[in-house]
Amino acid sequence: MGLQISVRECGDVSIVDLQGRSTIGGESESLRRRLRDLTDHGRLKLLLNLANLSRVDSSGINVIFEAHASLKRQNGELKFLCPRGRALEVLAVFHLLEIIPSFEDETQALASFRPRGYSATP
Repeated sequence: MGLQISVRECGDVSIVDLQGRSTIGGESESLRRRLRDLTDHGRLKLLLNLANLSRVDSSGINVIFEAHASLKRQNGELKFLCPRGRALEVLAVFHLLEIIPSFEDETQALASFRPRGYSATP
């Protein structure tokens, strides 16, 4: 099965549900387009639900890292929800779990996003 992408909104957080595998070819490019479309429309808080992502390769990792870097430049955030199996292994190999926060519980993940208008300086 190729990659299936669906998006749910919870307040100002977009939850991107990924199912299948993100590999070289159309799957990674469709993920890139979908994430770019969200950020182009002002959605700067993205939660990637990886619970049903069976596999991700270097092209998929590249797309995720590009989205993370782009969001950071725009004061946005990208976080992972429920990485599993082979996808979890690849994220660990590429050290993305050290850069991008990961959660096992959707409620906790959603609560971890900064409120809109948050400023780190007093």
